[in-house]
Amino acid sequence: MKILVSLTFSLFIFSNSFSQGKIDGFYKGRGKGSVVLGVGFEDPKSYFVGTERIDLGRNLYYINLYATYGITDNLDINTSLPYLRSDNESDFQDISVMLKYRFFQSASENGNLEFSLGTGLSTPISNYNIGGLNDIGQQATIIETRAVAHYKWNSGWFATLQSGFSFKFEETPNSLPITFKTGKALSVWYYDVFYDYQYSFGGIDYRGTPRPQNFSALGVDYHKVGGTLYRSFSKNFGSALNLSYIFGGRNTFQGFAYGLSIVYNL
Repeated sequence: MKILVSLTFSLFIFSNSFSQGKIDGFYKGRGKGSVVLGVGFEDPKSYFVGTERIDLGRNLYYINLYATYGITDNLDINTSLPYLRSDNESDFQDISVMLKYRFFQSASENGNLEFSLGTGLSTPISNYNIGGLNDIGQQATIIETRAVAHYKWNSGWFATLQSGFSFKFEETPNSLPITFKTGKALSVWYYDVFYDYQYSFGGIDYRGTPRPQNFSALGVDYHKVGGTLYRSFSKNFGSALNLSYIFGGRNTFQGFAYGLSIVYNL
């Protein structure tokens, strides 16, 4: 079986547009790790004011440093730190640290079924501005929980479903995330497609009441689809392309996001 069990390069929480699940179903293995440097941009042309779409765009660019390490064969830790620029707003955004633990495995003639739990924290590390459409975040500290079901066929195909709860401090509304991903992981190539959804519990709408608005209290929902293509060039190096598109939501931009990353396996 040519599954890349050490493959963990997914481009996570740079912004709503780039996320595709806080964790995935692959594990590094004890003492193994990866460092990923990602760059990319989004250029949406529309914005959902509440759930009403209007013609309003922006350009957002990012650089992200991501690292993951296998503490044991069944316990991984990952962290990421993005730097974002949206027109005149630019700064480091929110640092994130996540742990995931595989507590169940079952092998059959066709493949392997695994269940994992994840938890983590993200918090701002800079005093970036809030109060406009070029904001790079909501200045929210978030405690994340995730449950993951992951099935890997012997042929290399896999399917992953995850959900959980995002508990957000201060005024930012809590949210429910759901991500489904399917693809194929082989010795040289990896590719996937995914659907990513977030539902916020309450919060205010952009251009709603009260005014002046506290943008930390915006409720942000989105429906997003996308995919990733990865190629390994050697035992230590690889590269990935990422494309996603937000097609619906609440208080979020609609449009494409593009990413490129370089992966170094320790």
